[in-house]
Amino acid sequence: MNNIISDPNLVAETEIVEGDERPSDQDLSPEGDEERVESEGPKRLMDDYIKQSAQKPEAGAIVEGMVIGKGGKTLYIDVPPFGTGIIFGREYLNAKDIIKKVSVGDMVTAKVIETEGEEGYIELSLKEAKQALIWSDAEQASRNKSQFELLVKEANKGGLILDWNGMDGFLPASQLKAEHYPRVEGGDKDAIIEELKKLVGTTLSVSIIGTDPKEGKLIFSEKTQDNKVKKEIVSKYALGDVVEGEVTGAVDFGIFVKIEENLEGLVHISEINWSLVENPRDLYHVGDKVKAKIIEVKDDKISLSIKALKDNPWKDAEKKYQRGQVVEGAVIKHNKHGALVSLEEGVAGLVHISEFKSDEDLRQTLELGKTYTFTINIFEPKDQRMTLFLGSVPERVKAETKNKKEAPKS
Repeated sequence: MNNIISDPNLVAETEIVEGDERPSDQDLSPEGDEERVESEGPKRLMDDYIKQSAQKPEAGAIVEGMVIGKGGKTLYIDVPPFGTGIIFGREYLNAKDIIKKVSVGDMVTAKVIETEGEEGYIELSLKEAKQALIWSDAEQASRNKSQFELLVKEANKGGLILDWNGMDGFLPASQLKAEHYPRVEGGDKDAIIEELKKLVGTTLSVSIIGTDPKEGKLIFSEKTQDNKVKKEIVSKYALGDVVEGEVTGAVDFGIFVKIEENLEGLVHISEINWSLVENPRDLYHVGDKVKAKIIEVKDDKISLSIKALKDNPWKDAEKKYQRGQVVEGAVIKHNKHGALVSLEEGVAGLVHISEFKSDEDLRQTLELGKTYTFTINIFEPKDQRMTLFLGSVPERVKAETKNKKEAPKS
């Protein structure tokens, strides 16, 4: 494959195309000094190939083919055995910096956007294929524990932003080597950021430890370790073991705990406490001693739970509450689903957004921190699931139960 795919520095430029109309017959015919295929224009070749092809690739598939022509802001690619593809309009302009380096006869990789475009052409994207290949390379690098020398672009309260193949990646402060870790007395956030900013512009040796293409998340670590050595360390621990450790970092999604030298575990935010935790940094600071239970050992990584060492409040709740019961609860959070209401520490239910005219109506009706009367609608303590109706409306719950029983079975 030529350098249009292997060169990570070719970043496509995005432009807005008014209308983004499909190419006309005139546009699809190369003219003037544009490159041509010998004796026949790309248009006729495409027709021939399409007629010979009895199947099409699925949308989203990555395909490889030879460039058979350029013209009218359209790139023509032979994609055997499927037929011929085109890159035009917005997709052409998005990848024009790449296309400038392409010549007839070059092999390119593209992503299928539309399997059956007008006149039967397969519509392709070079830019999206490049991104898909970069994510594939990232996942491969993560599996191989590959090391990279990367530039630090910026710093934030949780760590550093690095540049990898034109993509931003995140290096959590907890994944920095000891000599780079911002050890600040009292865990002052502003002071931590100032320490991290000192690393901006420098180059760090890192490896990829997490990838999530859908979320666009690329996670790095500066820490290195021999896999064999790490496996030997991890093998000493088993599911259910209770360990003591020191907090080495607090981030939005949880806290990192040093179990022993060269071994850390993660306590996810959902495993910190039975009650709602908004910000782990409010509860734990670097240097804090904690006790936790091992709840998962996977791929040489250990997941921990602090709340697993505490009594599950839902067990007592199962004896105290039931469907249709009128209760008092305090509003502790608003989110896109509705309002979260706490009946007691660790036991909360949701008042769904559909009960209100709008999100604004919900927030005005149920103010944060205030206590209101509710009726339990759904109560499933084993799954720690509960929904509520606002007000004392046990008859509404009874009516819904009756309607469900009388509804004809499909």
